[in-house]
Amino acid sequence: MAAGGDAGVGPAPACLCVLCGLPATGKSTLARTVLSTAAQRGWRATAVTYDDLIPEQAFRAREAEDGGEDAHTEWKLHRQAVLQCLEQFMKEPEVLNELPSKCQITGAAWEQCIRALLQPEALDHSQADQAPLLFLLDDNFYYPSMRYEVYQLARKYSLGFCQVYLHCDLESCISRNQSRSEPIPTEVILDMVKRLESPNPQKNPWETKSILLNTTDNLSKCDIQRVMQLISSALSNPLSPVEDNTEQKESDRLKCATSVVHQADQACRRLISEAMKTARESQVPSEHMRSVAAQLNESKATFLHNLRIQLLQETSLTQEEDLDVERVVKRAVDVFDHEKREILGRIINDH
Repeated sequence: MAAGGDAGVGPAPACLCVLCGLPATGKSTLARTVLSTAAQRGWRATAVTYDDLIPEQAFRAREAEDGGEDAHTEWKLHRQAVLQCLEQFMKEPEVLNELPSKCQITGAAWEQCIRALLQPEALDHSQADQAPLLFLLDDNFYYPSMRYEVYQLARKYSLGFCQVYLHCDLESCISRNQSRSEPIPTEVILDMVKRLESPNPQKNPWETKSILLNTTDNLSKCDIQRVMQLISSALSNPLSPVEDNTEQKESDRLKCATSVVHQADQACRRLISEAMKTARESQVPSEHMRSVAAQLNESKATFLHNLRIQLLQETSLTQEEDLDVERVVKRAVDVFDHEKREILGRIINDH
């Protein structure tokens, strides 16, 4: 971001604040309250609402084809486009109407999003240049990898970064959602419950500046105060860009591959246990059960070895959060499940 006009005066601090949680937990309500409070403090603030910025057809495609590679790739491109627009604003805050080339977000929504930042009504020009900038990113952000992309952007431009995780009981989420003018299908929310991974500073040190708000009841003044204190702390402690470190990248790559293989191994063990139970129920002779176990374990060992090699050689990543681990594990285990079925089918048919 460009520095202020006065000599010796640095640029205004800026913060990317992630609001995450299930649909209808109150993220938009919180955003409106925080924007009002920020304005009272003389900050320039705006809500980056993914529901408004990403075209509706992308949401429909994601809901209808979830699990399909094309739908997943297109969905990820739309999300990345939001961050591309934010990055362009960081580099050229005076640019309003120009979006990055081939940008896949709604231009009118983006203009409305940043208009308040460029034309603060309550501040004169000199004050506006030095007023803190606050971006409230309003989305579900159910995977850590989604939130980590925001963290990377904040780190690249030495911005503040923090997260507010809104949680309320599932029954309340569904009830609130159904009262909306355009409710999300309940099955989408139920599926998201299985996927959602809340901020975990113990596992991910980059999520240290995170708080949880229980929004089953209405937000309290104390809740808003906690959020503002979190944002103020992030503004006062911007991230520092990390130098390119090839050795560290290779270490991170190995760590990520090990994590994926470990999770895949646990899932494969469960599949083998299920296969052995099926073999017994199918009355496979006891003298052949040892052969069943040996074939399945040999297949598992070969599968995990090949998976590890593939991850180390073909996957480009620098941090575990860069990879959608759950998705990779599920896709890999589906392959082994197919092999398990073939082995079990041959043995049962032979006996």
